Amino acid sequence: MTRVLVTGATGGLGRNAVAYLLGRGCAVRATGRNRQAGVELADQGAEFIPLDLATADEGQLASLLEGVDAVWHCAALSAPWGREVDFLAANVHATDKLLKAAGQSRANRFIHISTPALYFDFRHRYSVPEAFRPRRFVNAYARTKALAEDKVLQATRAYLALRTTILRPRAIFGEHDQVLMPRLARMLSQRGGRLPLPRGGVVTLDLTYVGNVVHAMWLATAHPSLASGQAFNITNQQPAVLRDVLTRVFAQELGRPLRIVSLPYPLLSAVSRLAQLWAALTGKEPALTPYSLGAIHFDMTLDNTRARDVLGYLPPYSLDEGLARTARWLREHGHG
Repeated sequence: MTRVLVTGATGGLGRNAVAYLLGRGCAVRATGRNRQAGVELADQGAEFIPLDLATADEGQLASLLEGVDAVWHCAALSAPWGREVDFLAANVHATDKLLKAAGQSRANRFIHISTPALYFDFRHRYSVPEAFRPRRFVNAYARTKALAEDKVLQATRAYLALRTTILRPRAIFGEHDQVLMPRLARMLSQRGGRLPLPRGGVVTLDLTYVGNVVHAMWLATAHPSLASGQAFNITNQQPAVLRDVLTRVFAQELGRPLRIVSLPYPLLSAVSRLAQLWAALTGKEPALTPYSLGAIHFDMTLDNTRARDVLGYLPPYSLDEGLARTARWLREHGHG
């Protein structure tokens, strides 16, 4: 029986990864910081070990990797704003330590979840390939995730028995989502269904249903001859307009009032810069950052050629099916 370690298992992607692996009959060791969610994972059949990878020592990591065949590294500090030292600890140092522990164990696969945020540069971008890099990274999150990828490539060269794969899923949504759709649902509740967006939400972007991300992770684990150290863009391969997605989920599926109001990007951009400056002075996360605003103003689609041709990835869930499943989960969990 294959034993897989899932890090960040109490987050949205991690919880779906654990459920998928258990459904395939794998033994799952899950780790994360949310003990309550960990109890739920244990009830489902996973072995849960509460641990903060950023502060874990060599002994704890060696124990965590004992008997593990593959690592699904979903843990990260994913936020548009925060202290550089926190991003470095969670995204770079924790990944480096985990890779070294994996390289010294019997594990033979390491699937690292990265992000297309490292492509972002406040410009419209279409069919972005995996090799693209902006002149500078947009924030500490993107910068430290790029550094984490460097650590993966270093481990690829240092531990030849450990085959690594980097996946960059774009805008994950679905069951157990703790960020994208629930945040929008709260905004709609607070604003009586009114949602101000740059360009009125007419921005083209790639989204990825969480079930498709987990499917890609399994392909990278099970592929018999996948070369180590490769990176793959992962999307639903169906670029969509944000306004249409929100209308489908909140107005059509959930029957909630939705009125999208178009506001000028220059005005919102000035507000976001002021908010970020104030946050630097107060230490409180701003409601809007230049990056979070830019992500819903500038078009971005990703090139999926490598994922299709090399990894063999085709999304098993269409965008429509993923949105319907997401709406059902939101309704069942009090967001509908």
